[in-house]
Order: sequence, then C-alpha cells, then structure tokens
Amino acid sequence: MDIQHLQYFVSVATHGSFTKAARECYVSQPTISKMIKSFEEELGVPLFNRAGKKIVLTDAGQAVFQQAQKTLKAFRQLTDAINDVAGLKKGKIRIGLPPMIGSRYFPRVIDEFHHAYPDIKIQLVEDVTRKVVHDVENGTLDLGAVVMPVDDEVFGHFSFVHDRLVLLVHPSHRLAGCSSVRLKQLKEEEFIFFHRDFALHDQIIKECLKLGFMPNIIYESTQWDLICELVASNLGVALLPSTICHAFNPERVKIIHLEEPVLPWNLAIIWPKHQYLSFAVKEWIRFTKHLFGRGIPPAVPQPEEAMKKESEK
Repeated sequence: MDIQHLQYFVSVATHGSFTKAARECYVSQPTISKMIKSFEEELGVPLFNRAGKKIVLTDAGQAVFQQAQKTLKAFRQLTDAINDVAGLKKGKIRIGLPPMIGSRYFPRVIDEFHHAYPDIKIQLVEDVTRKVVHDVENGTLDLGAVVMPVDDEVFGHFSFVHDRLVLLVHPSHRLAGCSSVRLKQLKEEEFIFFHRDFALHDQIIKECLKLGFMPNIIYESTQWDLICELVASNLGVALLPSTICHAFNPERVKIIHLEEPVLPWNLAIIWPKHQYLSFAVKEWIRFTKHLFGRGIPPAVPQPEEAMKKESEK
C-alpha cells in the first residue's frame, strides 16, 4: 500500500467511476483498475460493489475511504510544509468554483497568477456552492468561491463581489413597464429557477415563504443563459444577479429592479480557518485579494453573440 494506491482509491470512490478517476489521475483505466484490485487483495476485503453499471463502496470501503482522506490530507500538508521551509515557490492549489462564478470572475485572475507563479499548478473543480463548501471544510479542496453568507467559525474568507438579484420578464409581461417591483407582486407568477443544488434556489424560496407564498417553479436549469432564453420565450420569469444580465438584449428580456426585499448576491473566497495553509494557497489569497481590490472587471457574458455564432455553424 502506498500514497498512490490511496489517491486512486479516493478518486474512484469520489466519482463512482473508474473512467472518471483515470481521467483525473492521468492514467489509463486498466492501470487504475489493476491498482484497485491489488489494493483489495492486500487488504483482503472488497472495497467496491461492482454489480451492474454502478460502482459503490462496500462497508469496508466506506471505512477505508474515511481514513484514506485523512491520510492524503496529512501527506499534502507534509509536502506543503517541506516546500515552505525550503522556500520553493511551487505547489498545487485545488480550487472549487461554481459554474456561474468561475467562468465570469476567474479567467483573468488565473491567467495573471500563472504568469506570476508558473511553478504553482492550479486544479479547478467545478461544482455548486454547497459541495464546494463541504469539500473546503473536509480538506478535499484548498479554496473555494462561494455565495455568502459564510460560517466565520469554520472558514477564513474575503468578499470580492457585492451584487443583488433583479427580475427578468418578457417584454409583453404585465410588469415589463415597471422600474421596480416587490417580491410579493410575483406571487402568481411562473418561475424559472436555478437547479435546486444552487444556493440561489433555496435563497429565493426562503424569501418567498417569508411573504407567505411558495413560488410556482415550472423549469429548473444549471445555466444562466438558458434561463434567459426561457424568459425571452415568454415561458416564465426569473431572478438573476444583476451583473450577469448586462449583456442581455433589452428587446427580448426586460430587467427590473427588485425591491422589498432586496435580495443580495455576494461572493467570497473561503479557506479552512483552522488548518495549515501552504505557501501556494497563501499567495493565491494575497494575490486575488489584491486583484479584486483593484477592481478587476469580470468577463462579460454574451449569450446573444454566442447563440448567433452557433446558428451560423
């Protein structure tokens, strides 16, 4: 048994797939399957139930998975500490980015950081805020970009975006001529929501329930541009962060300020508060805090142009 065995095992257990684990570990599927089989033979117990297409942990596999995560975390911290003592400006950072946040705010940050620290490798993991928070807390990720609020007892953090939700409606909608609306005015509307795994999903429902109604959700999506297109097709209304809506065509979608209440959409970088931080992680925090403090502009979404180009192919 060695660290590589544990890395392969944890990757298979996390993804529930030998194929995805092999891709993440940059090895062939037969190689990772052979390593797992060798690992099981050494322990004398099956770690995975391979019945059918699904791969799930056995009871023994669950026990090994919990300990393997702790061992890998300790090993990474040992490596980071040695590199720090040696003064080596290298390492690896695992960063969790929700889809809507990552593509909009981080391409330039990552580019500038790479030029400043070419020997620090960055692994990006795209997932929803809930999963990013969970993985930063348990050490699977070093850092994450999440929707606030943040648990100050568990995480260190700094905020880099302060935004609010706005209402999107079709130009023919009864509210299209309004400059602002109250949330309770939307009681009878049909909503297009982000998928329930997204923080915005529960945030909006919570505010609606405070006003005495449950929103009528007719569609859910993981893509902000698809939500915009559904509104443009007059299939419902939606609530999105205002900074995402700047490029939307006003002839197809009307954007209206939401009042009473104002629903904030604030973003933060988080890291584990009571764990060792490597040189690479500390430099990422310092570097990104400086960049966002300078007012680094986000990438501007262009759903209209992207769809036009796609139709011309």
